Order: sequence, then structure tokens, then C-alpha cells
Amino acid sequence: MKLTVLTENVAGGSFYAEHGLSYLIEHDEKTILLDTGHSDVFLKNASRLGINLNEQVDQIVLSHGHWDHGDGLRYIQNKPLLTHPKSFMKRFRKHDQTNLGLRMSRQEVEKQFDLQVSATPVQISKHIFFLAEIPRANNFEAQTIAFVDENGNEDFVPDDSALAFIENEALIIVTGCSHSGICNICEYAKKITGVDHIKTVIGGFHLKQNNLQTKETINYFMREKVETILPSHCTDLPALAAFQNQFSNPFVKTGQTHQF
Repeated sequence: MKLTVLTENVAGGSFYAEHGLSYLIEHDEKTILLDTGHSDVFLKNASRLGINLNEQVDQIVLSHGHWDHGDGLRYIQNKPLLTHPKSFMKRFRKHDQTNLGLRMSRQEVEKQFDLQVSATPVQISKHIFFLAEIPRANNFEAQTIAFVDENGNEDFVPDDSALAFIENEALIIVTGCSHSGICNICEYAKKITGVDHIKTVIGGFHLKQNNLQTKETINYFMREKVETILPSHCTDLPALAAFQNQFSNPFVKTGQTHQF
């Protein structure tokens, strides 16, 4: 399995960067584009890498309905697109009412893609799973939120999801933003796939400080004996530093490829 970083917050080499995430995941069974960032940066970086997304992508998966993960959908079309049904809700920041939702409506997306929505897990192929809605099981993740919906209700991002791949009887978990909690995601991936060993976790962990949540997350990964941990995107510097101190993980940058 090969993962290419098309959009990330940090630029690598001569590649572009933006606040967003887009990964191209090439697997024996499917080639999946997870998220598209918020502009055409993912296409520009793919072009620099000699990748033709229109030809190579079998499936697009949208991890959740935030602008920095899905507004790039405007620049690609005619692909199967899988996401949670609540990805299309209107949502805003509490403190200033900044719009956080997708620029495209569900109706517009349905015209441009073969849309499939599911709040329950979907087995994309024999060894690839879309986890859909993640149960919030532990007491240190997803406890507070800075978002509201169009009715002013707290938005805990119920659509937040991830992908799980089974490789050599171990799990590779690829997440977009982990609003539901990266440990919750990992535990649910184990339950849905029936595989207990987690080999690799990559993606946004939504950790901002080296606080209790970050410390508990690090402890979780240590207990699980995860071999490769690659926090990115919405994992801010204090949390990134804590992970680097513990696991010596490299920074994730645009243009990188990772073989798992």
C-alpha cells in the first residue's frame, strides 16, 4: 500500500501546501482519494508527481464535511464518492460564525458524483473499510467542541470518519481530522475489521496542546504498540512535539510518499 500526500499544511520540496488534507492511497484492491483539501492544490501536486487523478482514482472518500477537506471536490468529478450523510450540514464556528461547511450542496455533489452516504461502516473491498460514524467511547476525547450548526446547536461533527486497511493481519488507519477522537477511531476500526493489531496511523489527530488528551493518546499508542505514527494537518505544534519526542516520527509534508 502506497500513500501519497497531495495536500497538507506543510509544504515539502517544490510542492504546494494549504490548510487542508488530501491523500492518494494506492492499494491492490482500490485506489482511493481521501479528501481533496479546499482548493486545486491536490491536483497541482498530483501533476508535479506525474499522477493523473482522473485516470487513477477508483473511489473518493470524504472524511467529513469541513471546507478544508472537501471544497476541492469542485475540481474533480465523475467518480464514486462515499461519505457520511451529515457531511452536508451547515456549520459554523461558535465565536465568529465563520462558515466551516462545504461550498457544494448535497444536490450539487449528486450531480457531479456517484454519491453514496452511510452512517454505518461500509466494506469498500475485501481489505478496505470506511468506518462511518465513530462511537465516542472514552472520556478524554470529543468532550468539547467549538462548532455549531445552522440552528445554533453544538456540532460535535458526527460525520467525522476514517479508513481502515488490513495488511498482513494488521491495521493501517488513515484519518482526516479525528474530531471523534483518534483513539475512538482506532478502537472502532479494531471492532469493525476484527483485527486487533494496529501497525500504522496517519492523518489529522485534532490535538492542539500537549495536554491530558495528547498524553492519553500517546499512552494509548504505546499500549497498542503501534509501529508507525504520523500525526499531521490539524495536529498543532505542541502536540506534534510531544509525539516527536516519544516516537521520533517525521513531519508529514506535501509530495511525500509512504509505503506501508
